[in-house]
Amino acid sequence: MPLLLLLLLLAASPAPARAGDPYAYYDWEVSYVSAQPLGVKQKVIGINGQFPGPTLNVTTNWNVVVNVRNALDEPLLITWNGVQQRKTAWQDGVLGTNCAIPAGWNWTYTFQVKDQVGSFFYFPSTPLHRAAGGYGGITINNRDVIPIPFGFPDGDITLFIGDWYNRGHKELRSALDGGTLLGAPDGVLINGLGPYQYNESVVPPGIVYERINVEPGKTYRFRVHNVGVSTSLNFRIQNHNLLLVETEGSYTSQQNYTNLDIHVGQSYSFLVTMDQNASTDYYVVASARFVDAAVVDKLTGVAILHYSNSQGPASGPLPDPPNDQYDTAFSINQARSIRWNVTASGARPNPQGSFHYGDITVTDVYLLQSRPPELIDGKLRSTLNEISYIPPSTPLVLAQLFNVPGVYKLDFPNHPMNRLPKVDTSIINGTYKGFMEIIFQNNATTVQSYHLDGYAFFVVGMDYGLWTENSRGTYNKWDGVARSTIQVFPGAWTAILVFLDNAGIWNLRVQNLDTWYLGQEVYINVVNPEDNSNNLPDNAIFCGALSSLQKEQSHRFVYSEASSVAQWRKTFSLLFLLASFTIWLQ
Repeated sequence: MPLLLLLLLLAASPAPARAGDPYAYYDWEVSYVSAQPLGVKQKVIGINGQFPGPTLNVTTNWNVVVNVRNALDEPLLITWNGVQQRKTAWQDGVLGTNCAIPAGWNWTYTFQVKDQVGSFFYFPSTPLHRAAGGYGGITINNRDVIPIPFGFPDGDITLFIGDWYNRGHKELRSALDGGTLLGAPDGVLINGLGPYQYNESVVPPGIVYERINVEPGKTYRFRVHNVGVSTSLNFRIQNHNLLLVETEGSYTSQQNYTNLDIHVGQSYSFLVTMDQNASTDYYVVASARFVDAAVVDKLTGVAILHYSNSQGPASGPLPDPPNDQYDTAFSINQARSIRWNVTASGARPNPQGSFHYGDITVTDVYLLQSRPPELIDGKLRSTLNEISYIPPSTPLVLAQLFNVPGVYKLDFPNHPMNRLPKVDTSIINGTYKGFMEIIFQNNATTVQSYHLDGYAFFVVGMDYGLWTENSRGTYNKWDGVARSTIQVFPGAWTAILVFLDNAGIWNLRVQNLDTWYLGQEVYINVVNPEDNSNNLPDNAIFCGALSSLQKEQSHRFVYSEASSVAQWRKTFSLLFLLASFTIWLQ
């Protein structure tokens, strides 16, 4: 009997975890599903038939295992926007770190959400796939022993806002390949759905919209992610204040906003109290910023906030956006107002502000200048410091590990060279545990959002004009918020500081899908000279110059045989059989 009890306990227990940290398992099939969010039938990318995909709801330090089965007709990668992948660049899911999962294959991501809390999202990083969907939320909760710096909310609501095209991602790619810019989107979605018919002359009948059900008097945490292609959006809820409490893993100084500009790839969470009399439902709005006035109405997403005691449908005009559609001054001042809560604890018990970033000596400075898309060798391309990045057939991390020559160069310039633009695979050579200052100079005509994988960086300054060394006198060296995606306004600059303590090769990209596709990205190589471990996953896919190392997957649509998950499943099955056999013997 003791043997039977032991076997049953072992069979029922979760998989072994490093240092006792729990595992969370997810099994996804990524496929096309039919949808018509703006009334036009099209194929979108869903996960397990859902669009948007399911939320990963985990707790800091948990190990996350996601088996991705690629049922698309193209190679696929999933990246985890804002998850730092400590020492596991192999799991980052971008073309510089991973061979894409071939159509009909599966691959198992295994990573730890180490020392992080907050609101993030995942999406397909393969070219233009996010324009078709495939995105979902990542919520990383605090451990019970670490208090959150506000009252625990009564509910948690995730919203995905983003511009949307009725053309599929393949058509959008073809347009860019042919030298044509994408033009204005066809609408704005909220949670994959079109706008409520707030105006019959703007919104056609039959559009399915999002309805958010709430209880009067309750306070909800709204996690809002801009997952769109290229458009900055202003978010607001009619007659309700938005108390900003967190952005991309950092608790912020708490202040109320009536509306907030959320740029492509950014995530925010607000506390919203249901303190109205519910005489009607209320509008939830995400409207385009900095676009031509003729298309603003079309580029307005509208959902409905429905109190359980609501007395009627929403009516009347939408809540007002900022006064001037083109007013970047309003937006830049709003961005400057977002500060780090230096007294709150994040994933660890020590206050966020105990890391005094303003006292650290900068070791490397990179001024990255962007320009409008331009022709290079007859092809439309986007650049940073006159270099348009082209992904090699062999991912950078694999090429580094196997010493494959000629894949990339460690010669990316630290300032604009004022030379003819070129296409190249040139990357930044960072210094491990160095402190890098990066200035984004936007000489293009649209707002750009930049994201750095592997890290959270400190936003220390932004202003109009050309950055100079004298601009450092305006830096915020005390409570600049730490995050992973930041906006840069046209004709302006934004400066960040980042501590390069996470070894790997990390993607620094513009989040705007069109210019990202056209080459506006670079990678930062960070090598720990005292650690030669490579952490190559057992189930690594090989491609490019290393294709000969790849074995055909004999079991498609199952957990990768080399993965720890597959091994644990085998162990579980054996234990279960042994337990059953013991019962039979008795």
